[in-house]
This record gives sequence, structure tokens and C-alpha cells, in this order.
Amino acid sequence: MKKHVLAMRKSGFLLAFFAFIGVLFVSVSHLLTKDKIAENQRMLLQHNWNEVLDISRYSNDLNNDNRIISAEELDLPYDSTVYLARSKSGKPVAAIFRVTTLEGYGGRITLLVSVNYKDKHITGVRVINHTETPGLGDKIEIEKSKWILGFNDKFLNDETEAAWAVKRDGGEFDQFTGATITPRAVVGLVKHVLDYANNNMSRLFSTQPKPQAQDKEK
Repeated sequence: MKKHVLAMRKSGFLLAFFAFIGVLFVSVSHLLTKDKIAENQRMLLQHNWNEVLDISRYSNDLNNDNRIISAEELDLPYDSTVYLARSKSGKPVAAIFRVTTLEGYGGRITLLVSVNYKDKHITGVRVINHTETPGLGDKIEIEKSKWILGFNDKFLNDETEAAWAVKRDGGEFDQFTGATITPRAVVGLVKHVLDYANNNMSRLFSTQPKPQAQDKEK
């Protein structure tokens, strides 16, 4: 009986020891890789910015010149980040909105939408996260089709508002064969951003915001 108890204690000690080693290994690995992961995320974000706005047009560090817009203010499911691009002299160039809709066929779709400051036209749109169906809804990705480029140079006013829909709904944007919900969600979100930009662009650039690196999703 005593030998059995000792054997159980020994097994318990061994399990505890290996559990400690496992936790230690994970902790050390995290410490060694977190800076690299953070740098990779910054590089990816920089790449995405330059996809929607020509890097030659702005000179400031967007990581340090952005602000959070609340979900309530934007009337969207989550808080969003707007990155404020400025020239060398500090003049406003464009606002890059990181926004999310839940109206996709697969749910959440997150976009970067860049709006020119002066005349409020779109300089570029990219999908940075989605869960749409491969081979159908994923055509919103620039790697899968050129559909997303159809937003370039578009703007929103009384004359163009009716065009901001997929063709099935009377607009000018193509829908995908067998997948109308996805492009409808993207078109609706971009239009929503343009409407906000038309009414708030000057205010966004009126003060130097507190830097925020990414959107706060609830």
C-alpha cells in the first residue's frame, strides 16, 4: 500500500514538473516571438495602406496619426479606425477607414477604404478579412478578381447615389454568379463610409488625434 502511494506521488510530481516545463516553454516562446509578430503585423498594415493610397502622396506615420470612431457614431457593428494621411507640410491628403460589416454571406467582412480629402473620391478599397465562400464570395479579394478595383475614383452625391448598389438592385456594381450577398455587403459598406466622409472629413483632420494602432472590435 505504501509503495502504491509513493508511486502515485511520484507520478503526480512528474506530471506537475512536465506541466511547469510546458508552461515555461510557451512563455519563453511568446517572449521571443512577440516582437517579430508585431513587426510582421505592422508591415502587413503598411502594405495594405499602400494598396489603397499611393505612398508618394503622404509623408506622416499613420501608426501615430489616427483615431477611433465609435460604432455608435459610424452606425456600424464595431468601433473603427481612421488613419489620417498628410503631406510633408501637414495638409490633409486622405482618410483611410478600417471598417467592418456583418452583412456578408459568411458574416464579418473588414475593409480598408481610402477617401481623398479634397473631393471625397475613393482612392482604393481592399478586403483585409472575411469568411466568405471560397470560389464564390472570395472574389472580393484582389488576388481572386479585379472586382474590388471598381470602386476606384467613385464618389457619392445626389446624382450618383442610385448607382451605389449591385446590378440586381438597380446599381452599377456587378454581383457574382451564385453570390450576390457578398458584393452587396461590400458595396453597402463602402457607400456608408463615403456618406460619413462627406459629412465629417474636415472634422476628422481638425485636431491631432491620440494614436491608436488598430480598431477596437467588441
